Amino acid sequence: MSTKNTDPKVGPQRRGRRWLGYLLLILAIFAILHWWQSKSLISGDAPALTGELVSGDTFDLDGLRGKPVLVHFWATWCPMCRFGDDAIDAIAKDSSVITVAIQSGGTTEITEHMSRESLSFPVIPDPHGALAAAWGVSGVPASFVLDDSGRIRFATLGYTTQIGLRGRLWAAGMLD
Repeated sequence: MSTKNTDPKVGPQRRGRRWLGYLLLILAIFAILHWWQSKSLISGDAPALTGELVSGDTFDLDGLRGKPVLVHFWATWCPMCRFGDDAIDAIAKDSSVITVAIQSGGTTEITEHMSRESLSFPVIPDPHGALAAAWGVSGVPASFVLDDSGRIRFATLGYTTQIGLRGRLWAAGMLD
């Protein structure tokens, strides 16, 4: 008499649970890595963000109070930033967005890059990284989503999808 279980469902069920366990482990690793990478980013009330845009206009973050805002730090030399540039550009067409170009040269270099890449989002040059340092940004791309009162609700370092950023903007508008 054989003691081997011949139920055909036992194998697939066990494999399914094993794959679910692996998936949860991978998600946990990604969450820990995201936390580790983003821990230097500031939280709480957003620091002041003022400057001259590459367009020549003056910008003050306080002027955007009353609606969610995406503050995005990037660089012209950053390959990962290029993956998200189109998403930032699309979001800037219908939401409040300000970007900061870190150590990317002056207005001329940034404007040439924007023209080459067909980008039109607003940019403040940060040639020496002073604005980035004030926000705790140690790598790019870095994105902050502020609620309508200027409080940072979400901060992330690394590539983020357009739908992820739009979802965070939507959630920031719901959180007060």
